Amino acid sequence: MTTAPGPFASFVRFVVCGGGVGVLSSLAVPLLAALMPWAAANALITVASTVLCTELHALFTFGTGRRPGLREHWQSAGSATAAYAATSAAILVLHTVQASPTMLTEQIVYLGASALAGIGRFLVLRLFVFADRTAPATVAIPVQPLPAAPVFSAAA
Repeated sequence: MTTAPGPFASFVRFVVCGGGVGVLSSLAVPLLAALMPWAAANALITVASTVLCTELHALFTFGTGRRPGLREHWQSAGSATAAYAATSAAILVLHTVQASPTMLTEQIVYLGASALAGIGRFLVLRLFVFADRTAPATVAIPVQPLPAAPVFSAAA
């Protein structure tokens, strides 16, 4: 049985794995786009990188000691979709507030939203998707003894 890394180590691994796959993906999309439309290449690379990241997160980032199942893949894809929606919403809000933002402003908003979405995604993956389900869940319920009730006699 493997020991899961602590929260800080997991977060560093999450950033390294996700960032590394993100950089490789950004290089792969234009190469694949030479063979097909850019949107199709981006979709294909996004799916492949999400599957790869889920595998890496299960085995390395969160140290589950096993490959992820279909449930983990779907939940990871759901968290990636939510992160995508959050970054898209941030850019949409920026363009609503400022009609023609500079590229630098767009990048700052996008990267800020990506960082927040990444932290949220990390928490979802760590606390729900790849949480240790082998340990029994115990709930401590404090029990206090009842005070002794006075004994009354009807004969007295």
